[in-house]
Amino acid sequence: MKLFNREPALWLGLVAIGVKLLAAFGVDVTATQQAVINAVAAALVGLILAVMAHDAIGAAVLGFAQAALALAVGFGLDWSAEQQAVVLAAAAAVVAMWDRTQITAPVPAASVPRPLSGV
Repeated sequence: MKLFNREPALWLGLVAIGVKLLAAFGVDVTATQQAVINAVAAALVGLILAVMAHDAIGAAVLGFAQAALALAVGFGLDWSAEQQAVVLAAAAAVVAMWDRTQITAPVPAASVPRPLSGV
């Protein structure tokens, strides 16, 4: 994916400036909402880079989920802290289930010594 190449910070800067331009020219976005939008953009870029590098994708997915939930709350989602925690816990469980299918043992099962039965 050549779009991000080696310049993810440039793309994040472009998003930040774009949000400020929108706010300056009539879109009703508070400073807090701008900060949350930029946080979500950063989490999204982190997720994209993790997918491109094939490393730590689970952590990036959870970070993006947290940022997206913060964005939703920042724009008026009326969920209690408990509801937010349950949704994030469910996201963590889904990521853990997916991660489990991606992990390979460094040693084949046949080479691991087994205890003798009946001892």
